[in-house]
Amino acid sequence: MKHQIVDFLKQVLNEDIGRGDLARELIKGNTKAKIVAKSEGIIAGIEYIKYFSELADVKFDFNFEDGSEYKKGDIIFEVYGSAKDILSIERSMLNILQHASGIASNAFEFIKKIDGHLKILDTRKTRPLLRTFEKYAAKCGGVTNHRLGLDDCLMLKDTHLATFRSIADAITIAREHIPFTTKIEVECETERQAREAMAAGADIVMCDNMDFDTIKRVVEFRDQTYPYVLLEASGNVTLDNIDEFIKTGVDAISSGAIIHQATFKDFSMKII
Repeated sequence: MKHQIVDFLKQVLNEDIGRGDLARELIKGNTKAKIVAKSEGIIAGIEYIKYFSELADVKFDFNFEDGSEYKKGDIIFEVYGSAKDILSIERSMLNILQHASGIASNAFEFIKKIDGHLKILDTRKTRPLLRTFEKYAAKCGGVTNHRLGLDDCLMLKDTHLATFRSIADAITIAREHIPFTTKIEVECETERQAREAMAAGADIVMCDNMDFDTIKRVVEFRDQTYPYVLLEASGNVTLDNIDEFIKTGVDAISSGAIIHQATFKDFSMKII
């Protein structure tokens, strides 16, 4: 993971510094700075920020680890070394910390709501080229990562199923082509589809945009007939209605809102 993070940070710095920091030649000597929290939440991004020390003449003293809670006024970390380098990486450090901590803090709100009753999953609804970074931040907040990409678990969505004669046909053909260890998840919009998917050998059935009563019937059918099949509920999951999803008895709930509805947390850097 280290080389991936370093490569990511190189791109981040290249985006901000471009042809060169115009203030760089104005700054001399060494200095020290602190990163201060201006709100409360869950920290994420430290695992990325620490590798700036391999790209700049700086060192860090961290007071928090990813996944830990912080409050307004806390000093998250101190950075010291070349004043030129500290000022050149300032915005990149803050952007990483703010974005990641925003996602982690939002994820933690979902974790508090489910109170250990089931798993809460993120989705692939991430910003382009930030998939790994954003899913890492969600994990820091306590949620479980869903698949990272199309090369993970095979999910047969409605758009896939539209190209087959039936769900059973799709699963049969898929088993002939995917690796032996790969699971198949089927996105189902009706109880009938869910029953068909289980009968055809799906490992996971997603109850997509079903009403709560329908999901409960699917859970009851699963429990009585295919107890080894995992059930996931998805579609318009919010902090306000998540209790209703929990009551259905599914094994997991997935929500894109964990990532795409998160907002930046506020931090600032002060020279000390």
